[in-house]
This record gives sequence, structure tokens and C-alpha cells, in this order.
Amino acid sequence: MGNLLTAGFYRLGKNKVFWLGMLAMLAISAGMMLNASRQAGVMMAEGYLRTLDDYYFKLAPVIGLFCAIFASLFIGTEHSEGTLRNKIVVGRTRPAIYLANYVICFAAGVCFVVVWLLGGLVGIPVLGVWEMGANGVLLYVVTALCFTGAWTGMFTLLAMLSSNKATTAVLAILLALGLLVAAALLYNGLCVPELNSGMVITKNGMEMAEPTPNPNYVSGMKRTLYQLVLDCLPSGQGILMANRELSRPLLSLAASGVIALATTAAGVFAFGKKDLK
Repeated sequence: MGNLLTAGFYRLGKNKVFWLGMLAMLAISAGMMLNASRQAGVMMAEGYLRTLDDYYFKLAPVIGLFCAIFASLFIGTEHSEGTLRNKIVVGRTRPAIYLANYVICFAAGVCFVVVWLLGGLVGIPVLGVWEMGANGVLLYVVTALCFTGAWTGMFTLLAMLSSNKATTAVLAILLALGLLVAAALLYNGLCVPELNSGMVITKNGMEMAEPTPNPNYVSGMKRTLYQLVLDCLPSGQGILMANRELSRPLLSLAASGVIALATTAAGVFAFGKKDLK
């Protein structure tokens, strides 16, 4: 497997999609933080408090999309060029081939995370350092790396089993967007207030109305289920991280590990049965 990893990292270093992704992530991260710093500077001048924590993790939800594009195209190229078949012909085992590709794709995902976090540092001159402290930042970074591993597991499974690069790319992007939209809907559902309040016109003018129960409020077992799914899905973790609401990090870390292991185990098994043309 060592030779497979060496060859894989060599390909990674020459891969244009990887470097374009790195540049795009750096530009988006730095650009977003500079814009946030400008807006925060105006708000702080008016007496509103803003910190680096408010903006630093805002790009967490898009990591899955970057992983989807890279993994589908990187592994898809191996399918289209016959590289996977050639590796088997020269004696490489299918599990080793699969795991090597997972490691390479995960390494690329880690690079995207690192570049995203480095780009966000441009906000320090205006916003200062993190108020959550070193331990809080470290916990969020570890969580981001773990859900990157979960994303990678999903997309490696898809890319290794689909022989058509274009189809793989489309499916991977749709999967990433679908999970992100699903997580956003769950999060928005949890944000619905329990009580409705508004204004009424009385003889004394406009007054606050008595709060009334909100029929759209998610409660009971349904609310518990919504929160559980958000904590476990990598897309949900990204949204919670972006809003600094990662309340059960240990559960999220465990869920990411389970997803990564389960998808990798399933992928190794399925790839072992796949007929490579």
C-alpha cells in the first residue's frame, strides 16, 4: 500500500483540480472574512460587539462540496484512464487500492480545511483573536477534520463504484447539496420560536400582543430527532459549526467516525465485487 500512497500523493501534487480548489477556498475564505471585517468595523463603531468567532467558521458547510468535486474527478480519472484495472493487473489488492484512494482524498479534504482556516486569519487585525479560547478552536477544528473524513467516505464509495467520471461528479455534487439542503431545513425547523408575538392596535396606540403558541414550533420527540440528525450528519455539523451551536461535539465526532468507517467498509466490500472493464 505504501507504493500506492506514494503514487497517489504524486498525482495529487500535480492535480489541477486540487490546486484550483485550494486557490478557490483561500480566495473565498479571505474575501468573506475581509468583507465581514469591514461590516463588523462599522457595527463596532456604532456600539455593536463583533468577534472573530462570529465569522471564522462560516465556510464549514461548503467543505462537503469541495470534497465531492475533488474525489469524483480524481477517482473518476483513474476509472476513465484504466488506472484502477492496471493496478490490479500488476498485483495490487482491491482493499489496498480502495484505502489508498480514501487516504488521498481525505488528505485533499484536510488541505481544503487548512486553507479555509488560514484564509480566515485575515480578520484578526480588525476582530482580534477567538473569544472561545484555544480549546474551543481546537475542538471545532478537530470536528471539521472528522466530518471531512465522513464526507470523504461517502464520495470515495460513490466514485470507486461508478465508472463514468461525469456521472460520478454530478451524483457527488447532488449528494453534497442534498444533504446540505436537508440539514438546513432541519436547522430552520429548530429555529422556529415556541411563541408568536406581535403588535396590536388599541385605543392607546400600538401595543405588544399577548404571546400565543406557534403551531409551527417543533417539539417533543420530533425535535429530539431533528437535533440528533443535525448532530450526526456532516452537513448538519457544518451548519451548527457555522452558527457556533455545536452543543454535542462528542456525539458529532463519534457519528463522523461511524460514517467514515461504515462507508469505507461497505466500499471495500463492494469494490471487491465490482467488474472493472
